[in-house]
Amino acid sequence: MDNGLEKILEFIEEEDAKFIRLAFRDAYGIQKNISVMPSEIAKACKFGIPINAREIAGFRDSEESSLYLKPDPTTMAVLPWRPDSGRVIRLFCDVYTASGENFSQDSRYILKDAMEKAKKAGINFKFGSEAEFYLFKKDDEGNVTDEPYDNGGYMDIAPLDKGENIRREICLTIEKMGLTPERSHHERGPGQNEIDFHYGNPLKAADQMTTFKMVVNTVADRNGLVADFSPKPIKDKPGNGYHINLYVNDDNGEDLAKYAAAGIMEKIREMTVFMNPASDSYSRFGSGTAPDRVNWSETGDTELIHIDNYMGKTRVELRSPDALSNPYLVYSLLIHAGLYGIENKIELPAVNDEKGQFLPQSKKEAAQIAGESNFIKSILPEELIKIYTTV
Repeated sequence: MDNGLEKILEFIEEEDAKFIRLAFRDAYGIQKNISVMPSEIAKACKFGIPINAREIAGFRDSEESSLYLKPDPTTMAVLPWRPDSGRVIRLFCDVYTASGENFSQDSRYILKDAMEKAKKAGINFKFGSEAEFYLFKKDDEGNVTDEPYDNGGYMDIAPLDKGENIRREICLTIEKMGLTPERSHHERGPGQNEIDFHYGNPLKAADQMTTFKMVVNTVADRNGLVADFSPKPIKDKPGNGYHINLYVNDDNGEDLAKYAAAGIMEKIREMTVFMNPASDSYSRFGSGTAPDRVNWSETGDTELIHIDNYMGKTRVELRSPDALSNPYLVYSLLIHAGLYGIENKIELPAVNDEKGQFLPQSKKEAAQIAGESNFIKSILPEELIKIYTTV
């Protein structure tokens, strides 16, 4: 028996699981799933479970009418909010064609490919995330309102901060699923919260971000609220960022983070539409502490990139992305841009925290820059580029 299948079957038996949720993502990183019974797992591992490609955003233009999901045994997790008896297990899947080839538009595969390129170059990337979201109330009929859950401010405590118990429940739920939240606090906006994650390898970090968003939405709903990750939920209040921390070294332990940061700065305008895929993403730029220029500093204020050194490790914080982005695509592009900076030994420009070229000012501008980019064309399939650059 295949070792991966054996592990899944053992886990199913230990957890008394009755339903298996096979999860994947569309081109925008939105989680989708199909549920199967435990008796179907052997088939899933060997042949894959078919899905209708024509119904999935980003897959519709594929020549394949059916695609196949094969579970990754390393991603097994119990959904803690489901019944204790007859539990539900979630497995992330990779997407394959009928001929057994990786589906080129599957963003998880694209990330794996980027990681393999880094591995061959002897470079190790690790990512951590800091994701912000708002909590809004629902009315008596369960409809979403525009009223924030509280009026707390940055790092306030109860009673101003009403989100404390929600964040605790989110963190405890995520821990039960085998993930590692680091910190949580109230953010600047009313009803705005942030939860940060310990860094990990790129694939684990992307899976973690996908799980995190699912848990936040589920816990909020169970508490009669709705979570909003959009870049600008309230016009005159702080937007939601998805700050990404990078650590980069080679197989000998040499710290290469600054070269990687310089490569990212050089390519950031070409990558922006994938990191900020909504029209509203661009109204966040330059608002509050969100960046709007290609710049960096060591102070950590409103710049695109903040660089610091703690206990001998260089941390690069990229502050422009928002959480409507697909983390698998974002991390793929950052790896390629980082490798570009490392391979060419690109030096950071002088600290320019108040200057620098502007980031794209609209989705239309960002799409045009990406569509003309040979860098993007060398990484992503044409179909995927078209999806993001057609405005």
